[in-house]
Amino acid sequence: MKYETGDKIIVLLTNEEGKVVEIMNEKMVMIEVKGVRFPAYMDQIDFPYFNMFSQKKIVEKKKVYIDNLQKEKAVVKAKTADGMFLAFMPVFDKDIFDDDVVEKLKIYLVNQTDTAFIFNYNLFFNGESNFQLKNNIDPLQDFYLHDVKFEDLSDNPRFDVEFSLSNPDKKKATHYETSLKLKAKQLFKKIEETKLKNQPMFSYELFIEYPEKFDDEIVDLSKLGNAGYRVYDASKVREHLAPARTVVDLHIEKLTDSWKHLSNFEILTIQLKEFEKFYDLAIAHHQPSLIVIHGVGTGKLRNEIHDILKTKKIVKSFVNQYSADYGYGATEIYFGY
Repeated sequence: MKYETGDKIIVLLTNEEGKVVEIMNEKMVMIEVKGVRFPAYMDQIDFPYFNMFSQKKIVEKKKVYIDNLQKEKAVVKAKTADGMFLAFMPVFDKDIFDDDVVEKLKIYLVNQTDTAFIFNYNLFFNGESNFQLKNNIDPLQDFYLHDVKFEDLSDNPRFDVEFSLSNPDKKKATHYETSLKLKAKQLFKKIEETKLKNQPMFSYELFIEYPEKFDDEIVDLSKLGNAGYRVYDASKVREHLAPARTVVDLHIEKLTDSWKHLSNFEILTIQLKEFEKFYDLAIAHHQPSLIVIHGVGTGKLRNEIHDILKTKKIVKSFVNQYSADYGYGATEIYFGY
């Protein structure tokens, strides 16, 4: 083994010095540079004294007069992508034919924002919780979550993460939920791309910006009564509510007869209004769940609904998975009262 834990190294691409903190396998090590830890292939680093003797050239010193001094050029650093990401680092082993095979994946939460968060991480296999972790992640830091055996990733994995601000902000949402589902075929493709590009890991975006707070409108009931509206006792409010549904079909032809002249934006507006109506009714009637049929299409309606659900604290979880009745065209929502 060329390196050992504690060895000082230099990153060839950036010429920054660091040290080895963990030997991961025959090809990769975990290094620490300026307090940040990340994996690297061994051909991406070198011992600093090798670099010193191979790169440094001895040149004749010349006198430099004040009038001949050149202005120092500003160093332009590449800007890293902002946002929160879930990163996967394949750990390879050798099979009996001496070929590289993926043994497991190391999973990291990568915070490329200037904000600290509290997170609640939950991994599901076939709809059942397998691993949970609650902790904090600082700005511009990576957080190692756990390892997952490669063969387990064929069991319909779903990665749920709920975020909240370490320092609450009245203008920001109290929490934000996001979910990532991986299919085996997509995962294999990502790993192959990572090997071809000689990259240590691949990642998925969880969010770019933490969402703003949605202000709940406060209704003055006395004004409603004076305006002629009937105001009911809160304890009996469900007696006067419209009936709820356990399944809501948002196909536009189910909502209106005259829709062919409508634009895509007008259709989406009608569909979202209908969704919010029966979402509110489901909560008012304390339904345990609600199925929303949005179809497949371009995925615009599905994505809009999922973005809304991620900001709702009362939503325990939601899933858009294949079913015999709706295919991939429906999302099932579970409430937690």
